[in-house]
Amino acid sequence: MSGADWTPAGLWFAVVASGLYHGLNPGMGWPLAVSAGLLERSSRALLLALVYLTAGHLLAMLAATLPFALLSALVAWQRSIQVGASLLVLGFGLYLLVQRRHPRALARIPPTQLVLWSFAIAMAHGAGLMLVPIYLGLSSSPPMAGHHPSGAMINANLSLAVLVSVIHTLAMIGAGGLLAWLVYRYLGPKFVSQSWFNLDAIWAASLILVGAMSLAFNIVAIG
Repeated sequence: MSGADWTPAGLWFAVVASGLYHGLNPGMGWPLAVSAGLLERSSRALLLALVYLTAGHLLAMLAATLPFALLSALVAWQRSIQVGASLLVLGFGLYLLVQRRHPRALARIPPTQLVLWSFAIAMAHGAGLMLVPIYLGLSSSPPMAGHHPSGAMINANLSLAVLVSVIHTLAMIGAGGLLAWLVYRYLGPKFVSQSWFNLDAIWAASLILVGAMSLAFNIVAIG
């Protein structure tokens, strides 16, 4: 997803949309915030749980994007890095589609450790990987692209990676927090068990779609 293929506005929209999508997915933890609020009969407990979930998710986004921010300073390898990132996202989506079982290590993290739990879940589900092709598209868009001293480019790329991660996470917790509040205050926990559906297959398919689109755009650009 290079700047020539997607406008910066479209890429920023993708950052926000992916955050909203992650927030709506109960697998990212908003039902745990509802549970905390109900157990302690306190809206403050719900909000505190959302803060912990936000911190863990943001750390996962940074862990995924910051290494690519450093690599993207290698201008000569920029296209190869974008293709490699696309293949990584595509391959991880295919893996999740075939392997539906969650890693056993996740079961050993108690939900009370919400920051660690949120970080581990986001990493295991490839939530941060979904941001990587979008981030790389933004980093190759004007005025980011061009000839700049490597130090200045690295600083700019790191700042952009942080900004992308923060905006994505705010959109995620905004959507998830709204759902958690509605369930806690008005809908009740039965709403989740009766009305929701399993998003694992859709999650895997979305990773495949993002990876395939990014790969196709970069192949066209190379050609």
